[in-house]
Order: sequence, then structure tokens, then C-alpha cells
Amino acid sequence: MVPVPDLGIPGGPVALPPRRSVLTSAFAVGLAAFLPPALSACTGAERPESLIVAGGEPGGFYLEFSTLLAAALERHGVAQRARAVATGGSLDNIAELRAGRAAFAVALADAAVQPGGSAGDTAGIAAIGKVYENYVHCVIRKDSGIRDVSGLAGRRVAVGQPGSGTSLTTPRLLEAAGLGASADAAAPSAGTAAVENLGLNDGIAALKAGTVDALFWSGGVPTAAIAAAAQEVALGLLDLSALLPELRRRYGGLYDRVLIPEGSYPRVPAVWTVGAPNLLLCRRDLDKATVDRTVQLLVHNAGELIPQSSLGVQFLSAESLINTAGVPLHPAAADAYRALHG
Repeated sequence: MVPVPDLGIPGGPVALPPRRSVLTSAFAVGLAAFLPPALSACTGAERPESLIVAGGEPGGFYLEFSTLLAAALERHGVAQRARAVATGGSLDNIAELRAGRAAFAVALADAAVQPGGSAGDTAGIAAIGKVYENYVHCVIRKDSGIRDVSGLAGRRVAVGQPGSGTSLTTPRLLEAAGLGASADAAAPSAGTAAVENLGLNDGIAALKAGTVDALFWSGGVPTAAIAAAAQEVALGLLDLSALLPELRRRYGGLYDRVLIPEGSYPRVPAVWTVGAPNLLLCRRDLDKATVDRTVQLLVHNAGELIPQSSLGVQFLSAESLINTAGVPLHPAAADAYRALHG
């Protein structure tokens, strides 16, 4: 894991549609009366000396969101110091929590139920809330000739680096599409895709160089690194929504049909895809006061936690915070939401 040296956000700002400000202000006004606002009133003795937030890859939403969250935790007195760290993604983040090297982490819900395969097996971790929806991107070059998922047969596909949530989700998508995975990039057999464990930045470089034909990535909309690449190379996104019935048959209700809006990426039309809840997780033994103050931060200061590159269509609504896909809430978080909702 690589420390993030400062609390700046990778990538430049993107113009936001009115929905972002409407969502944030309505949420704040509607909920402000229900939770105590005095986050910064706690004394230094009552707050942790240091909190670590396990994030993700540079150029992706996990690290952007985690960096903003760490800054807010410190600014509003939840901890004396807080910082985000770069990681491989969801699976690495959960490992950091369980090892006690991080107090908070962002992770996909389908990764949070690993390895046991059910929400009851999330030993040692708990949810504070669903912070946004992750959108699975299957990115191709427009000149690739690939028109749908079946066209990935015989092609080279970047499926996420080990430790990422993408590396868990992508094989499930390929299997749902009836495609096997081959490690032989030179000669994948019929009906298989040659898979390479490349993360976001290495995968984009390989896609631009033509050494892979498709890149899978699970993140927010837009993902800054993909948006930057689309300025250099004509890219497209494959519709993955037809895989949902099979995914739900195999894995239950962890996945949703979501829309990547037109304009999210340069010259890329709107496309339906697969979404998965992205959760803010903590250690189950994290103290009650810290958890309660963090819930208040999510409620009262939602606008501070939206990355600059976000279109603002997937963040921090009253309905979504408690929708943790069966991953148990931390008891203190459950108490805070119970007080909120009456």
C-alpha cells in the first residue's frame, strides 16, 4: 500500500449538472434536524489520534472519495489526523481492515461478502453505509470491431489487478456471458477470452497500445483516468445489462441495472451496464463515538465528499446510505440511522 502524500484530488474538475447540487442540498436540509450537528465539539481526548482510510488506485473513485473522507474526518474533528492510502482496491482494502492497518475502507458489496459467499461471513468488518454505486465499465477501442460481450471471445481482456474488486467481478461477468477465461494471451481457445490481471492505469495503457482489446473497470462515473484516455483514443463501452439475470441467479441481489449517461466520456453514448453497491466499511471493534460522528459527517457534509470528477448521480442519498446489500451495519451506525428515521 502506498501512502497518499497530500489530500489533493487526481484529475481536473468536470462541470456538474444541477442534480448534484439539488441532491446534496436537499439531503442536507432534509436530514440536518435529525442528528446532532456538533461534530467538531468533541475534545482531542475523545477522538482517535489517527485514522487510516484504505482507498484504491490513482485515477479511480475509491482513492478520490477516500482522500476527501480523510480530509473531512480531520477537518471536522472526528480524528486528530486522518489520511487515505492507495491500494489495489476492494479485496486489498478489506484485508487492511482485518489486519488492523486501516479503520475505514471503501469496497464493493460483492467483495465484502468474500470469502464465505454470504453477508454473514464478514468477520471483523461492518458497514457504515452505502456511499455510492459502482458502475462496471467494459471499455473498448471504437476501432476494435467489438460490438457486444460475445465479441470478447478470442480477445485479450484486462480484468483488474489482484486485490481489486474488479478482479472478483469480471470473471463472474465472463462466466455469465458464457465465456471461459484463458491465461494464454497468444492463442485463447474458442469461446474464451485471454485474461490479463491489469489494473486501471496499466489496463488503459495496454488498451491504448493495442496489447489488450478490452478493459474491465468498476468505479464511479466518470472515472477520471478513462475520461482522460478518451481524449486521446476513440473509446466505447459495451452494454453489460443483459448479463444481470444470470448474475442474479448465481449471486442474488448484489447487482443492479444502471445507466452510464451520455456525456460521461467524450464521444461515448449512454450505455446500460451492471452496478454494485460501494460501501464504506469499518472494523467491527471501532469505537461507538467515532462511528456515530462518521455517520453524522456522511449526513451533514455530503457535499464535501463528492469527487470533483463526479456527475453527482450516485452519491449519498437518504435512501441509499442504509442499503448495504445485507452487509451488517456497525451497531453504532444502526443506532444513528434508527434515530434518523424514527
